[in-house]
Amino acid sequence: MQGAAVDEPSKRTALITGASAGLGVEFARQLAAQGFDVFLVARRAEKLEAVAEELRERFGVAAHTFGADLSEPGAPQRIAEAVERAGVQVDYLVNNAGAAGPELLAERDWGVQREFLELMMISVAHLCHLFIPPMRKRGYGRVINVASVAGRIPRSGDTTYGPSKAYLIALSEGLAMTLGGSGVHVSALCPGYTHTDFHATAGMLDKKASLPKFLWYDADVVVREGLLACERNKPVYVSGRLYRWLDPLFQSVLTRRFLRVPRRR
Repeated sequence: MQGAAVDEPSKRTALITGASAGLGVEFARQLAAQGFDVFLVARRAEKLEAVAEELRERFGVAAHTFGADLSEPGAPQRIAEAVERAGVQVDYLVNNAGAAGPELLAERDWGVQREFLELMMISVAHLCHLFIPPMRKRGYGRVINVASVAGRIPRSGDTTYGPSKAYLIALSEGLAMTLGGSGVHVSALCPGYTHTDFHATAGMLDKKASLPKFLWYDADVVVREGLLACERNKPVYVSGRLYRWLDPLFQSVLTRRFLRVPRRR
């Protein structure tokens, strides 16, 4: 005896955080090009609406927007409530929002540190907590947590950004194992240096200019590889051929010993 048919929405919806610029915009474009409706989240409401209008015109998708600051503890729940009001279900979750972050020992205002940790780790776990169980119940879902090559190896002087990305990698691996066979795929995407406005926003343009060009990848390449890796159910994916080649070196005992040497100030 066959079970009753389950009502499915005519189109799937992707929720993307940090969707007003950089990788977030590129995720929105590529998922919209695949036919996903989108629910875009970011702090900058005007830029967010401009992105949404572009997607509606180019791809004919429904594009919802919601302004939220994920450094605020209540933001994930407000996002979930906005999704419910919009009458959509989230089938694809891209946790992309992030920032460069303060130096743990130099920045003495703990409020600044707490907001960074909320943005980079707790909000991601909270959004997974809210949206993955319904995906598992429906038997389909895709989740990309945007991590970084910086999360693959500890470095002297990196006490916030890299460690926060390492958490996302560990979280994604744990979720992927937990959800095996459920139809829900979870991937940590680990880009290296990527051409976006991240470095300008973080005041790091001088650093960007000082680095060799061969270290840099375009955002469309990073996103395309990330989407494919998630579809292939890879729990961790290092984006960019150069970084995939370097990653085993990053993981070696000898390399870690070398990078453990304290920086002199």
